[in-house]
Parts: sequence; C-alpha cells; structure tokens
Amino acid sequence: MRFVETWTPATVVATRDLTPGIREFLLRPDHGGGAAYPVGSHIEVGVTVDGQPQTRCYSLVGEADPHGYRIAVRRAPDSRGGSRYMWSLASGARITITLPTSLLQIDWTRRHFCLVAGGIGITPIVGAAQALARRGADVTLHYAVRSRNDAAYLDTLWALLGDRLVVHAGDEGRRLDFHRMFAALPQQVMTLFCGPMRMLDAARHAWEAAGRPMTDLRYETFGSSGRLPTEAFRVRLKDEGVELVIPRDRSLLDVLNEAGHEVMSDCRRGECGVCALDIVDVDGEIDHRDVFFSDHQKRDNRKICACVSRARGTVTVDTLHRADAL
Repeated sequence: MRFVETWTPATVVATRDLTPGIREFLLRPDHGGGAAYPVGSHIEVGVTVDGQPQTRCYSLVGEADPHGYRIAVRRAPDSRGGSRYMWSLASGARITITLPTSLLQIDWTRRHFCLVAGGIGITPIVGAAQALARRGADVTLHYAVRSRNDAAYLDTLWALLGDRLVVHAGDEGRRLDFHRMFAALPQQVMTLFCGPMRMLDAARHAWEAAGRPMTDLRYETFGSSGRLPTEAFRVRLKDEGVELVIPRDRSLLDVLNEAGHEVMSDCRRGECGVCALDIVDVDGEIDHRDVFFSDHQKRDNRKICACVSRARGTVTVDTLHRADAL
C-alpha cells in the first residue's frame, strides 16, 4: 500500500474562527510537531460520531510550522458528523492523528502556475501559494466562494499575492468561468485545483476543451462532496443473501468491513481505486464521488469506489468474496 497510517497522540493547542463557518485548529503531535512535510499534505484525524470511532481526512494549511499542524474545518450541517465533533473540541483536547501524507505532485520546474480553490478547498492551496511565491514563480490564485464572508485566509493570501489573487464571490455576481480563464493562461502552465466534485468536473471539462494536457491539471477533491445529498442507502451482496444499510454518516467501505466483508483499500479518498467493487444492479442512482474513474466509466456504472461514493436507493455489489473458496 502507498499510504501507511502511523497514528500518534496529539493535543489541540489552539482554535480560532476564520469565518462564521470555518474554524482553524492547531494540532501538536507528542513527537515531531515541527517536522517538514510536502506541499499538499493531509492527515487523518480520529473523531467520534454517535459514540463510534471514525476517521476524517483534513489538508494541512500552509507550509511546515514548528508549532504543529494547522487544519481548517468547515462546519457542515449535512456532513457525516466529523465536523460537528471537531467543532466540539477546545484547546487542550487530546486526539489521535496520522503523520502527514502528500498526494499532490507539483512540477517545481514550471514557471507559470494557476491555483484554483473552491470554498474550503483553499486549505491545501495556501501552502502551494506560499511555496510558489517564495520561489518567485508566476502564480495566480482564483478563489471561488459564495461570499467574501465565507473566504478563509483572504488577508493572508492578499498579503502574499496582491492582485494575483482573484476572488470569485457568487453574491457579487463574479462567478468563475473556467473556459475563459483557461483560454487566457500561458502555455506550459500547471494548474492546481481543490474544490467540490461538481466544480472539479467543470474544471476538467473546460481544461480538456481548451486542448491542454490533462497531466498539467493536478487536483484534490472532497470525499464527502457529490451530486446527490448525503443520505442513507442500502447495499446487497451478490450471492450472499446479505443486505446492509449504509447510514449517512458512514462509508460503504467502513460498513462492509465492520460487517466482516473485508474490502481492500488504500487512500480512502477516492483517488487510487483499490476499494472499487463490481456493481451488479442499481435500484436507484449511484453518486460517484471518486476521481479515479473517468466520466465514461462512471456513466457505465460498472464499479463503485466504496470509500467515498454513495447511492440513492439500493445497489447490489459483488465483493468477490466466495465462501466455498476458503
């Protein structure tokens, strides 16, 4: 596996509200709090939802800080409960976290960079902006938010980038036009994106329409974002006579594993495809929330990434487990 989880105890050193709906947490692990980490790194955090231990993934904000790791959590009423737990923590709280892992690959030899963030997707972009500005790269950041009141780290980014920071606030009528933006970019530009799934889909389609190589568009997304509202659904296991309910605050992967139906996994972010299951039948609709499968594969509805994707109604899957093979 690429991502080996090494858990360590940590302390919530401080919290501060960045916006009415976004809170920053400074976490100091018991050992190695000032260690450097690559741009775009994230950590897993142990949370408790309805009395049950779970994990949530959060991007680290900014470059390495000797005081600890900074994350920012948006309080989402429609989330699976992780943000509610995080917002209940105060300074001095003890938690467990993993060591940082980076999935974002940046070609530092490039001269031109375009950074794009949607909402809370600004968290991994802050560190990228700092690193690129420090290197003297030609970098512009497009930041899409509902309103400026929702924009975290706006002062920090403005001090860093000045008029190279472009805010697209929906309530000001300044919506991000990917086609126009990408058409105006210089050749050999590398674009780094983080935002919700619908925004990523629009960016990918516009990037392709602009005739730019897909390898020059690097991105992350939220495993909790999708086209459909997050709600409970049912999963049936082929040839096993088993039907399980996937609550709105649990993943298909976690429920299957807890029920004893072992499913391999790796990134748990919908990016590696290790946990993909064969879809046998769908009575409802699949909400593909991964970035592993292509648009064509998602339309075919032949596989589902159990770590992040969900459904409306009932989906029958084949875990490839065969009792007679034991």
